[in-house]
Amino acid sequence: MERIVAEYLLETPYPPEDVAAMMAGEQSSGTFVRVAGETDELRARAAAAVLSVELLDEAAAPTLHSAYVARKAPPGPFRRARVRIAFPTGNIGRNLPTLAATVSGNLYDIGEITGLKLVSLEIPGSYRARYPLPAHGIAGTRRILGVAGRPIFGTIIKPNVGMRPAEIAALVDQLCAAGVDFIKDDEVCANPDIAPLSERVPAVMEVIRRWEDRTGRRVMMAFNITDETDAMRRHADLVRDEGGSCVMASLNWCGLSGMETLRAHTDLAIHAHRNGFGALSRHPLLGMGFQAYHALYRLAGIDHMHVHGIGGKFVDTADEVTEAAHACLQPLCKDGPADAVMPAFSSGQWAGTLPQTLQAAQSHDLMFMCGGGILAHPGGPQAGIASLHEAYDVLKAGRSLQDGAIAHKALAGALDFFGTR
Repeated sequence: MERIVAEYLLETPYPPEDVAAMMAGEQSSGTFVRVAGETDELRARAAAAVLSVELLDEAAAPTLHSAYVARKAPPGPFRRARVRIAFPTGNIGRNLPTLAATVSGNLYDIGEITGLKLVSLEIPGSYRARYPLPAHGIAGTRRILGVAGRPIFGTIIKPNVGMRPAEIAALVDQLCAAGVDFIKDDEVCANPDIAPLSERVPAVMEVIRRWEDRTGRRVMMAFNITDETDAMRRHADLVRDEGGSCVMASLNWCGLSGMETLRAHTDLAIHAHRNGFGALSRHPLLGMGFQAYHALYRLAGIDHMHVHGIGGKFVDTADEVTEAAHACLQPLCKDGPADAVMPAFSSGQWAGTLPQTLQAAQSHDLMFMCGGGILAHPGGPQAGIASLHEAYDVLKAGRSLQDGAIAHKALAGALDFFGTR
């Protein structure tokens, strides 16, 4: 039987084995009592199965409040366990929202549970085959850009929001002149009154086309088209018609259905922004881990995925960023196709954080995006981008950034300016 295996961290004052069985029943063929029509044949075919329950530790008090637990007042302790449950794909079909509802859904609301986190999903290759592959992924993105053998160096339009289309186009002109590979809108700049996509896309793409004609280099611009589904389709068509190659969407606010519809509508690269993911992930016993989260959206057919950055301005530990990058760079299924997506490192990045990034990824197949790290370089954007190339060349030669800075002015400027912040 084809099954998807979900792994959870569970906390409960009741026997974890009993609660795991309850979870399996709640999310497949069962409810709190056996009902008419729930035959043995149906249960054999449709019931989820608990594969393992590994006890970890226990606590004297609940992590999360449960009115059920408060009412029943079990004595405790509150046991924590790692639980693996297999769900038959026949219950789900090719249906991403229902897959998400099956492996999470009401599980978070079960009264006996005082902590629950979906950690990972194991998806069989035969089930993965029902969903689209990335339209471009790593290799296709490199082909569009003509960049090989090094990271993709990119930046973000700053200020985040508030500039008019002509001002944004002027900034893009500076960045193209400076030699950037990739530019993206900020997640809060989608279709604002002051710079609507209907004006912004033509203005920016005219600049990008002009630089491509002049230099032969094609810069990829990820226009933020986050919106309701029909509007996203119209926005994607506008980007395509203007010769663009990439669109960006905020995953959590467009949802799985919106991203599936966008992928089915366009063959542009989809730059997946995970803003809001912290609400799902930051608590150790609530929500969803990155592996499970990104697996759902990879089934929707994205091409690039944000993983935040090491030593940046966000909460992620180096281990968390490393785990996310490795997840993106691996096939989604052990027995599935080569479907890796490009990890996009961002948040407070500059030349000085490149060594940790390369060490974490164990690959140069990544986007390294610097906002202030390029635009705030004391020598200007051209020096900011040059500092990234110089840093990579120095590291590739097996030298430290400090040693390399002696002969590289832009790198030295970055270390002097950003290294004290």
